[in-house]
Amino acid sequence: MSLTRLAIATAPVLFVLLWSTGFIGARYGLPYIEPLTFLAVRIVFVVIIMAAIAIIGGAAAPDAREIGHSLVAGSLVHGLYLGGVFTAISQGVPAGISALIPGLQPILTSTIANRFMGETVTRVQWVGLVLGLLGVLLVLHDRTIVFAGSTLGWIASFLSLIGITLGTLYQKRHCGGIDWRSGNLVQYIGAGTLFALGAFAFETREIHWTGELVFALAWLVLVLSIAAVGLMYWLIRRSAATGFASLFYLVPAVTALFAYILFGERLDALSILGMIICAGGVVLANRGARQT
Repeated sequence: MSLTRLAIATAPVLFVLLWSTGFIGARYGLPYIEPLTFLAVRIVFVVIIMAAIAIIGGAAAPDAREIGHSLVAGSLVHGLYLGGVFTAISQGVPAGISALIPGLQPILTSTIANRFMGETVTRVQWVGLVLGLLGVLLVLHDRTIVFAGSTLGWIASFLSLIGITLGTLYQKRHCGGIDWRSGNLVQYIGAGTLFALGAFAFETREIHWTGELVFALAWLVLVLSIAAVGLMYWLIRRSAATGFASLFYLVPAVTALFAYILFGERLDALSILGMIICAGGVVLANRGARQT
């Protein structure tokens, strides 16, 4: 029981740390490869690993209905979200800000969960969600940040927000009973197919193999696509939608710290204050979720 409590207590912190490194991995690899090509190559390795995990672990084969739900969830969580993030970073949106836009997810999630999933959003949670939105607005006050990315980059960022919001809600509603190994395998196959089609339609598919790209690819495959995504679905099954979504408020702050250390991406004092306010919103939103 003590190990179970420890896992429950540390899982959200570990998830935030791992999820934040995904934006850094994209930043490392994208100078040497186009975004959709990068994701297509990444998913090939992920599918191989997930297939091995499913076969060795004796995962239950999904039926036609479960395959359909998994394909929809995968196209949103992996396809639209990851495709949007990688495209945004390749179009000049700073890594910290590419994490910040999906950080608006709790605002959308709380509204959708309240209206369509029957979850009660408490007053404390609403205060936390509003604080989070205020923090995001403070971060975006800097025009140099806004103009760093292209129009396509910002559109892609907001598409990533829509993808992760709808994807996590769909996953919670329709995929909770699916074996995570076979379900994730189907999701990755579907998303990989979308990335490959996009790469052939819109990119040259030229790859410059470097040590940085190989490291970024290995990190994103093993740590993000296998470990972090598995942990994300574990958390989704064990928490209310709003409580889980509030974790994403912490991701921009951690990503911004990593981006500052590794790439010299800087935020001014007001933007840092916005990150702190976002973190405060997380605390309140999670407290409200526990009360519910």
